[in-house]
Amino acid sequence: MKILVCNDDGIHAAGIRALCKVLTPDHEVYVVAPDKERSAMGHALTLHRPLRIEKMPFDFLPGAKAIFAVDGTPADCVKIALNKLLHFKLDWVITGINHGPNMGPDVLYSGTVSAAMEGAIYGIKSMALSVSEYQIDGFDEQASFVPKILDKLEKADFEWPDKTVFNVNLPLIPQEKVKGVALTNLGSRMYKDNYEERRDPRGRFYYWLSGDLQKSDPDLDSDVSKLSDGYISITPITFEMTNYKLIDQIKNTFTNHL
Repeated sequence: MKILVCNDDGIHAAGIRALCKVLTPDHEVYVVAPDKERSAMGHALTLHRPLRIEKMPFDFLPGAKAIFAVDGTPADCVKIALNKLLHFKLDWVITGINHGPNMGPDVLYSGTVSAAMEGAIYGIKSMALSVSEYQIDGFDEQASFVPKILDKLEKADFEWPDKTVFNVNLPLIPQEKVKGVALTNLGSRMYKDNYEERRDPRGRFYYWLSGDLQKSDPDLDSDVSKLSDGYISITPITFEMTNYKLIDQIKNTFTNHL
């Protein structure tokens, strides 16, 4: 299959290298990723300056058919790949492996998830991959699950839904301790946001966002719960944000003029 790989940790990240390593033996892999870390960029696009692209040497990610570094966001990378760089039909957009989990509301901020969503916008099967802990390397064991998950989804007997991405979180534990795969819903991860106030050498104040995770999710079927229990969490998520149930409930409210 022809697969576009992207991430938000940047083209030099260990996660994307591990992902390419397991995909290139059996698939045509094309990499278009940010030239540096662009975490928590969400679905931002670059509109007010030009994008610059560097074609990387083939030995940068051995086995990949083409490798491009883009000085833009993850969504920029997928969009420019589909509209300018790659002139053929892709079978998949696969993003990650993200350095840290993307669960619950995190998916709204994640550049990795948003890059996969960009693929879904274009009607391409898409999957976002993350690991459960923040670290800079050591992704090979988790990456080994990816071809198996991809094969299962390819062979599954279902009609692929529009506007949908499979959001996968991999526990960062030894492979033999992984309990299995769980289909999950988005859970709840509550943070206590804090802006630390500091002063620069010229005496001006600046603020640095940090946050502490406050509590775990009581929903035993959520991605948060299953991942912490040692399962690979797979959550089908969609950018169809219309609340159809609420439309039905209030449809009579606006039948007349205001």
